[in-house]
Amino acid sequence: MEKRRLGNSDLYVNPVGLGCMGFSHASGDPVPEEVSVKTLREAYDIGYDFFDTAEAYTGVYPDGSISYNEELVGKALKDVRDRVVIATKMGVSHNPDRSLRLDSGPETIRKSLEKSLERLGTDYVDLYYQHRIDPKVEPETVAETMGELIKEGKIRYWGISETTEEYLRRANAVTPVTAIENRYSMMARWHESIFPVCEELNIAYVAFSPMANGFLTGAYNPNTKFEGKQDYRTNMPQYTEEGYAKAKDLLDMLSAMAAEKNCTQAQLSLAWMICKKPFIVPIPGSRKIERLKANFEAGNIVITPEEIAAIDAKLDTMSFDVFGGHAAKK
Repeated sequence: MEKRRLGNSDLYVNPVGLGCMGFSHASGDPVPEEVSVKTLREAYDIGYDFFDTAEAYTGVYPDGSISYNEELVGKALKDVRDRVVIATKMGVSHNPDRSLRLDSGPETIRKSLEKSLERLGTDYVDLYYQHRIDPKVEPETVAETMGELIKEGKIRYWGISETTEEYLRRANAVTPVTAIENRYSMMARWHESIFPVCEELNIAYVAFSPMANGFLTGAYNPNTKFEGKQDYRTNMPQYTEEGYAKAKDLLDMLSAMAAEKNCTQAQLSLAWMICKKPFIVPIPGSRKIERLKANFEAGNIVITPEEIAAIDAKLDTMSFDVFGGHAAKK
């Protein structure tokens, strides 16, 4: 499995990274700490070397205590810190109704980073993202602050999550951006227009929700009972009767092609984007070891340019109801 370089950095990672959010946030009640730490450490043993977390990834244990995702990642990787790439994020907190509260002011960036370093148990972050664009703060201001933190040795590189082309270009002109982290999957292709910018500026595209919040695995449907109010998938449009019906042709296509490739639908979904562009690194998440193993092996599956073109041509004829707020048809 050939490693991929993250943009303009000296960070090299395997083609599939690990989105750690689900251990404590948005996928039901948080996993008990000892189980999470053990599973995350086993993920490293499988081969994962790129771990993605955020200060906003928190959940509430049944006893009312808080699960901090960064703490889980830090404890799991403490003894292999110099052999992994850890990415975390700032600038987002959650209101009681799950809406986002945004703050990317320079003082907030610095305070957030200090807290993240403490929770992670490290003195530097490899890749530090602005989690969401804050309309109150200019990109140049964010980039200047990140540049200062790089010079101070507290972060090695920086990135932007859910960025636009204009914002990215303005930020990159002040302090070069190493990676963007945007939603991307077969059902969410609206950011493909930024691919040429990534190529031009030598920026990695880290793809979150690469399986459309689990939908493309084929393991879930409108009858699935998700895990209560802390599982955000319950009300996602792809899991309604109507949304599922719209995506049925896609699932059928995935199932048939996965059988031909002797792989799972999830693996095919990941391999499709890995083989599409050398700068794409998906970060699927799972709490289960077997799924973590299977997802990682997607980096060994070859999908030819002709096969990718055929898949994309079919996707161009489809439209989906999918979480993310865009029409997924190109």
